[in-house]
Amino acid sequence: MKNKMIWLKADEGNWDERKAVVTTGMESGVDAILVDAEDVEKVKELGNIKVAAFALGQANKADIMVVGKKGEGDGTKPLPSDYSGSLDVTNALRFKEMGLKVAAYVIIRNKEYENFAAEMGSICDYLIVIGTDWQVIPLENLIAGLQTENVKIISGVKACEEARLAFETMEHGTDGVLLDTKDLSQIKRTSEIVESAGVSNLQMQVATVTKVEQVGMGDRVCVDTCNLMNRGEGMLVGSQANGMFLVHSESDESHYVASRPFRVNAGAVHAYIKVGEKTRYLSELKAGDEVTIIDGDGKQRSGVVGRVKIERRPLILVEADLNGKIIKNILQNAETIKLVTKDKEPVSVTDLMLGDEILVHSEEIGRHFGMKIEETIIEK
Repeated sequence: MKNKMIWLKADEGNWDERKAVVTTGMESGVDAILVDAEDVEKVKELGNIKVAAFALGQANKADIMVVGKKGEGDGTKPLPSDYSGSLDVTNALRFKEMGLKVAAYVIIRNKEYENFAAEMGSICDYLIVIGTDWQVIPLENLIAGLQTENVKIISGVKACEEARLAFETMEHGTDGVLLDTKDLSQIKRTSEIVESAGVSNLQMQVATVTKVEQVGMGDRVCVDTCNLMNRGEGMLVGSQANGMFLVHSESDESHYVASRPFRVNAGAVHAYIKVGEKTRYLSELKAGDEVTIIDGDGKQRSGVVGRVKIERRPLILVEADLNGKIIKNILQNAETIKLVTKDKEPVSVTDLMLGDEILVHSEEIGRHFGMKIEETIIEK
């Protein structure tokens, strides 16, 4: 679900200082490290991560060639009146012809450099823009001007709050940030911001329970994640893609078993689970897959599946009325499996009563292979 990137700039200071920045970035889950060419192999030895490197006119072993350092992008060379005569443009085109991924690095000193950045954005795969004493307006202009181009815009920032601003600029925000800091705590804080950036809250609705019925034995799915969930968090699961119940994590203590805050006992194998903007079948989830963790306010975050357990257990059918539409879910019939009430409190399926009000999410749209489509689909 994470759709924003964080790159980390690590091309200054001695190697020990750069190494500390790089390792902290890797531990924090950044997407790429930007270094000088001589550090590419050193970074790759530290871990499996995408490396971008300043190319300085010559290709290197990095995953992404970055032009602009000691060129027009950083102001070392003056901008030519005709951009086709630019050293950075020439190098970018040459690297593209070689089949390499290319990023442009441009410091926005004035309107002329903003125009140059737009030109580079029409050529490169990534556009790194560094603000000076002003940031938002040129960023807005570039986001708007390059929206039809196949380029990812990355804004240079020095702190986590600047990253937040970059992600909130206009409706879309930038595609990522390039964090330039030696403050290791800023790396961790920025990573936390990126995790939820660009992810809007889902609208949660209240449905009234109309049926609770034992339906016999069947196969149910436990989703064990690599993440600890808090009380109030769980996953959206349902027998219909357009009506999904908030199934609570096993983060509560029980008289029978210890809490398992990494687990959602999600439902029967046939059920849909909401993952980002799509749905998947519970039965097809496997270790390493992404899942969406959500709370009663609709706040979403990404999780990673560590293990899926499919076991034969007694099942219970829960039906609920949502504004005249009946939605359904089939769950394991056990006291540790819980839904969430309108007051955002977990309630066991074994304690559910007719008339109870629970939280659900509904979309008035069909789905095909998990993707939203404008089509009438009836699921009973």
